[in-house]
Amino acid sequence: QVQLVESEGGLVQAGGSLRLSCTASGSITSIRAMAWYRQAPGKQRELVASVLSSGAKHYTDSVKGRFTISRDNAENTVDLQMNNLKPEDTGVYYCNADILYGDSYNYRDWWGRGTQVTVSS
Repeated sequence: QVQLVESEGGLVQAGGSLRLSCTASGSITSIRAMAWYRQAPGKQRELVASVLSSGAKHYTDSVKGRFTISRDNAENTVDLQMNNLKPEDTGVYYCNADILYGDSYNYRDWWGRGTQVTVSS
């Protein structure tokens, strides 16, 4: 089995910064993409940023220039540095990874439990 464990989010004022971390553990053979999603109250979960094992990164338009995703392939971790936070960044942030594990021949999506980020105006 595999576990994704996120660091705690928190409450921050608009314009502030917060860093989220996520560690994947278990019988992991390989990880392709790692990503952060978020879900605001009453809205669908959306992709915030992703990073491939090659290092290629993708950001949703609303966070470009403010958020930075980084990954440590040796440690199976993915971080999200969030700067200049805005109230609309509020939501539950989920870590996601596409993992080949154990004796499986197929990659599978795994999710963390989510961590709350609240940005006050």
